[in-house]
Amino acid sequence: MRGFLKREGKYKLFAILLLTFLIPVGCVQGQLSKDEGEYKNGVVVCAYPDAAQVGLNILKKGGNAVDAAVAVQFALAVTLPEAGNIGGGGFMVYRSGKGETNTLDFREKAPAMAGPNMYLDSAGNVIPGMSLSTHLASGVPGSVDGMVQAHLKYGHLKWEDLVQPAIDLARNGFMITKHLANDLNRTQAEFKKLNEGKIYMIRDTPWKEGDLLVQEDLAKTLEQIRDKGRAGFYEGVVADELVAEMQRGKGLISKTDLQNYHAVWRQALIGNYKEYRIITMPPPSSGGVALLQLLQTVEKYPLSRWGFNRDSTVQLVVEAERRVYADRSKYLGDPDFYKVPVDSLLKPAYNLSRMSNFSWDKATPSVSILPGKFVGYESDQTTHYSIVDRDGNAVSITTTLNGGFGSKIFVKGAGFLLNNEMDDFSSKPGVPNMFGLVGGKANSIQPGKRMLSSMTPTIIEKDGKLFMIVGTPGGSTIITSVFQTILNVIEFNQNMQQAVNSKRFHHQWLPDVVYVEKDALDGDDRLKLEQKGYKIIDSGPSGRVDAILKTKSGYYEGGADPRGDDTKLGW
Repeated sequence: MRGFLKREGKYKLFAILLLTFLIPVGCVQGQLSKDEGEYKNGVVVCAYPDAAQVGLNILKKGGNAVDAAVAVQFALAVTLPEAGNIGGGGFMVYRSGKGETNTLDFREKAPAMAGPNMYLDSAGNVIPGMSLSTHLASGVPGSVDGMVQAHLKYGHLKWEDLVQPAIDLARNGFMITKHLANDLNRTQAEFKKLNEGKIYMIRDTPWKEGDLLVQEDLAKTLEQIRDKGRAGFYEGVVADELVAEMQRGKGLISKTDLQNYHAVWRQALIGNYKEYRIITMPPPSSGGVALLQLLQTVEKYPLSRWGFNRDSTVQLVVEAERRVYADRSKYLGDPDFYKVPVDSLLKPAYNLSRMSNFSWDKATPSVSILPGKFVGYESDQTTHYSIVDRDGNAVSITTTLNGGFGSKIFVKGAGFLLNNEMDDFSSKPGVPNMFGLVGGKANSIQPGKRMLSSMTPTIIEKDGKLFMIVGTPGGSTIITSVFQTILNVIEFNQNMQQAVNSKRFHHQWLPDVVYVEKDALDGDDRLKLEQKGYKIIDSGPSGRVDAILKTKSGYYEGGADPRGDDTKLGW
């Protein structure tokens, strides 16, 4: 996942990872420009135009939102190699047109041979880079099994019809955008350094906008998945190639790990904000719990009266984020391995009590904020897409390789990238991961365990009807980007595209810094906050929110983030 922060050392490790996408001109104060449109029969919003077209075509052929989501997932694996994937994992939040809800956890898992000290040297110190750019960085992929399970439960069209568009894109090639060309050029040296023998996406001259990217080996892998479903990836020739790659680089994923991997259906995490019902992802996502905590914390305050990104609004949101991320560091992890105190974290009285030491006069130092205590408690690159169909079935999916292009290691012969999701575990209590997030026992490495994630795919209802579908990539900034986008619509009366465009800010407890996008705050508001002790640092773009809003007229309005190549298509 892409995010603001990148590890370099202990707390010095926080260089700002600025999402490398150019921002279109035509900005107004606090917003980026993007066109608007409303649609009746369905909308697809995702991170790459070719993938969005694939999803829309599926909807027009009579497919439902899940059918379109499966097709988009595989299309993004071809067209968005830095984040779209078959070698990663993710989460899906689903709401049927009749209001039924479900979530699918297809997050990666630690291999059976993984252990809590696997990234530590003999002195107990974290070995730099081992959890990021080696074969040991990869968890067992979940994306293919996730798509298979989603299709089996909710799909309508034939499986092969959903995978074929991605095969066509891989074999015939597609014209790359300027953003993707820049990303590929930036990564050439690392691809060469980390891969021996056959290397993909390498060329002697720089990539440029409009170049054709052909991926024949990936097309062959997708054909195996098209023809054999789950077995086409977790067994047979593709599994052999993946395990051979592991053996080349002394990685840990085995055939047994692949055979034992299964996505898990989990009950949706549901909460309320005023008259809105929030349907979001439970652990091992930290995002759903954190989002509901944040909404509970700010609910009683008059945000709409204060205004969008004004000093009081920013101060309150930063202080809420500070406390919620502190809780995240201790209490969130894989519920199959650790007793996550979800009920305690989501008690409104608890979240209000966390603000008892908040003062309007000055910033609360993060060193004075510890994770909360409960009675009886036992001790970004990512991509998102939102889809709704003509029947109102809605899907919110966030999926990831973790870092941009994952570990940057390709599976030879299979043509896809390995994730570096193992970095999302706590390599050592108190030591930050690549996004600057710290953790402890709840997120320690154990065989078969799913690593904690910030991914926050979310669906919102109003008056029992679909209201919004929202999510974003962005590493540790995912939670705050989703949170602020929701507030932009509900509190500040922005339409969907405006809410997505609006400039964002981020605080995550440690480091004790407020990161703000350029022009997110006006000069007076920034000065007031700095005089209260807030350390504010300008950053690059935060997240790439893709969202859909049901308008008062009953139509669907998409919001595609102009920070990247994100595209909204509807009919």
